Amino acid sequence: MLDVKKIRLILELRESGISDSNILSAIERIPREKFIPDNFRNQAYDNIALPIGDNQTISQPFVVAKMTQLLEINPKHKILEIGTGSGYQSAVLSKLARRVYTIERIKSLFVKTENIFRELKISNIVTKYADGNLGWKEQIPFDRIIITAATPFLSKEILTQINDGGIIVSPIIQENKQVIVKYKKINNVLKSEIYDDVLFVPNLSGTE
Repeated sequence: MLDVKKIRLILELRESGISDSNILSAIERIPREKFIPDNFRNQAYDNIALPIGDNQTISQPFVVAKMTQLLEINPKHKILEIGTGSGYQSAVLSKLARRVYTIERIKSLFVKTENIFRELKISNIVTKYADGNLGWKEQIPFDRIIITAATPFLSKEILTQINDGGIIVSPIIQENKQVIVKYKKINNVLKSEIYDDVLFVPNLSGTE
C-alpha cells in the first residue's frame, strides 16, 4: 500500500513542476514514514505537512522538493541547513550533495533526528545542537544554504557564510505572508527571486 501512495506522490510532484529526476529519485528513496510520529504514518505519502511534536511540523513534500530544486545542487556541494526539524529535508539533501551540515535549536528533535540518520545509515549528514541563525563558522564557506523556518530577513552571519556564486533558499515573511525566496550571491551582491506562498514555523533565536 505504501508503494502505491509513494508512486502517486512522485507523480503529483512531477505534475506540480518538480522536473529534476534526481530530486524525485531522492524523495522516492527516503522513507518519509520514519520521520513522522506513529499515529500519522498512514499519511506519510500524502502531500501535506504533518505535526512532529514540539510545536514543529514536517514540511509538505512539494515544499521540500521545490526548495531543493531551487538550490540547484550538484554532488560536490557542501550544504548548510538551518532548522533540522524532522530531519526529512536533510535526508533528501544527503542523496544529492557531498555533505549536509544541519543545525537544530530544540534538543529533543536534535536527539531524535540523530537516531533516525543512524538507523538509515546516512553518513554524510553532520548535526549540531545550536542557534542556526549564527550559522556554522567552523565549516565555512558553504555552496548552498537552506533555511526551514520563516524569517523576516537573513542574518549577517548567514550572508557571510555562503560562497560567491552560492544560493540561499528561505521562507521569508513579507506583509503578513510567507514566500519562498531564492538568493544568489554574485560578486558579493545578493540577487533575489520570489516563488510560492508557504507556511513555516517561525525562525526563533537561542536553544531550548
